[in-house]
Amino acid sequence: MKLDHTARGVFPIAPTPFLPDGAVDTKSIDTMCDFYFSAGATGLTILGIMGEAPKLDADEALAISRQVIGRCEIPVIVGVSAPGFAAMRNLARAVMDAGAAGVMIAPPPSLRTDDQIVTYYHNAIEAIGGEIPFVIQDYPLTLSVIMTPAVIRRIVMDLPSCVMLKHEDWPGLEKISALRAFQREGSLRPLSILTGNGGLFLDFEMERGADGAMTGYCFPDMLADVVRLSNEGKRDEAHDLFDAHLPLIRYEQQQGVGLATRKYVLRKRGAIAHDAQRAPAGKLTETARAEIDFLLRRLAKHDPRARF
Repeated sequence: MKLDHTARGVFPIAPTPFLPDGAVDTKSIDTMCDFYFSAGATGLTILGIMGEAPKLDADEALAISRQVIGRCEIPVIVGVSAPGFAAMRNLARAVMDAGAAGVMIAPPPSLRTDDQIVTYYHNAIEAIGGEIPFVIQDYPLTLSVIMTPAVIRRIVMDLPSCVMLKHEDWPGLEKISALRAFQREGSLRPLSILTGNGGLFLDFEMERGADGAMTGYCFPDMLADVVRLSNEGKRDEAHDLFDAHLPLIRYEQQQGVGLATRKYVLRKRGAIAHDAQRAPAGKLTETARAEIDFLLRRLAKHDPRARF
């Protein structure tokens, strides 16, 4: 089940479930995996930014990975970004031995020039091994690293184990178009492109050539439907469904409480037992919870999955 460039559909970014005391909620890991599978996910991505990976120690990260991989019937991508290559190598090799499909690597915020970015990925793959399929995480809004289409092309063409781009630039529609143009002209080999940013631009990203979504929006089943409808050429239906969810997608985009919002709704949907995060973390006020409930009631008029 190794990842390759043909990957399509929805690979939700999964949260890490915690108990109110901050311990990992192992029971909710199983219910969460089952929830994503039933929602139409074609794969799952864990230990990303949404997964609060920096708040986990090495043993916890590996234990969570093994449990998710053992529970899921779909490919699992594991985020292995780390300050040093030794930790990245150890986690990457351990999760691949456990049955992961591939790993995701984000660039450190210190990178500034094109050559620095390309060199970093060369060094990372030398460390983990060229036999491990990997995903480039392009998220300049959080990571502050600007990757141009030309830089992404250099990485992909230099490193055969690069099979996917997690595209989270904003605005980023033109970047997708540029990369697909490189492929048409023959200067870029085939590459899976899954998009993030909470799904905020998924409707048009699909039309620009994305293969699907890799994001943590609390209705992954909606993301799966939009991807399917777009692939079927049902443009108006895809946009109508997307537009119904847009107010909640927008609410999730708030810095500081986005993950709290997602976990709150995922708890209400039965995916996890608690909406707890590890400190430091943003928290929802009672007013914020009431606003989310209001958005869910309005959404339920158009999508019955929002009725709890």
